[in-house]
Amino acid sequence: MPREKTCGHGRDYPCTCAMGNLYRFVEPVVLLLLKKKGRSYGYDLGNALQGHALTDAAIERAALYRTLRNLEANGNVVSEWETDRAGPARRVYKLTRQGEAHLNEWAAVLDHVAQSMGRFVKDARSLAAKTSRAGAKSA
Repeated sequence: MPREKTCGHGRDYPCTCAMGNLYRFVEPVVLLLLKKKGRSYGYDLGNALQGHALTDAAIERAALYRTLRNLEANGNVVSEWETDRAGPARRVYKLTRQGEAHLNEWAAVLDHVAQSMGRFVKDARSLAAKTSRAGAKSA
């Protein structure tokens, strides 16, 4: 699915409207793992996925393979069957140049999200401290 570049979110960071499921952050983690590994197959990515997860939500294998299919359909990864090893053939995935650019977009988006979350946490803690101090004064 192509990303809409003119959603009205501004030009400071890429639009997140069509960047996949932000809830589990599967797509950026898969892109990062492929960048680190150079090439990999689904089972290997699945084993590494939870160790690199951006949330504590479990990432199901089905979500991984759905993400890989979507990334390939959008030109961010390419795959080929590896048949030169003993055992069954397996599909090996590799990041494309477009996929590397998409990983950089995700890095910008997640940087923005991290900054926003940091501000949120700071504000929430500040308000909690004020409430706590006000409660202590009235006691």
